[in-house]
Amino acid sequence: MSHLENSIAACRLCASRFAATATAHDPRPVVWFRSAARILIVGQAPGMRVHLSGRPFTDRSGDRLRDWMGVTENLFYDQDRIAIVPMAFCFPGYDARGSDLPPPPLCAKTWRTQVMDRLRPRLTLLVGGHAIRWHLGLRDVTGAVAAWRDHAPSVFPLPHPSWRNTGWLRRHPWFETDLLPDLRVAIRAELARND
Repeated sequence: MSHLENSIAACRLCASRFAATATAHDPRPVVWFRSAARILIVGQAPGMRVHLSGRPFTDRSGDRLRDWMGVTENLFYDQDRIAIVPMAFCFPGYDARGSDLPPPPLCAKTWRTQVMDRLRPRLTLLVGGHAIRWHLGLRDVTGAVAAWRDHAPSVFPLPHPSWRNTGWLRRHPWFETDLLPDLRVAIRAELARND
């Protein structure tokens, strides 16, 4: 691990914030990137399963995202090819009703610029509203995803692959029929490059 990765892994800036959540958990930053990677996945924040496993997208959302991308699990976790950098490196916790809390802005404010300065992705997947807002400045997720051609082939805004978004996918069949085939072509092309 580089000095930056070690620093992020040791980060405890949000310890008191996490202790005050319904889960009352300790920080566990999930750091999954190397500067050689040319595909970047920008997620939201780890969920509880990822917090426990220490690997990004080790949940049903990850299964769906890998299917969207058309990649195997082994390829997905090859850090020399794919970097996974969420808007917050730690699980933010649950609120009193059991809903996921949003990524703490302090994480992105502290680490994001340093991480992005290390990476040189040729293809970026913006997964969910937090990533789309940060990178594209757009608040309407559906509108951003519907206008994916404005950003492709180097950037693809995507809805979050949570199973909670199954209804959204049914209401927007163009996502699977139009966007996903182009996304898979872009991923295959990037993975086939040797430079």
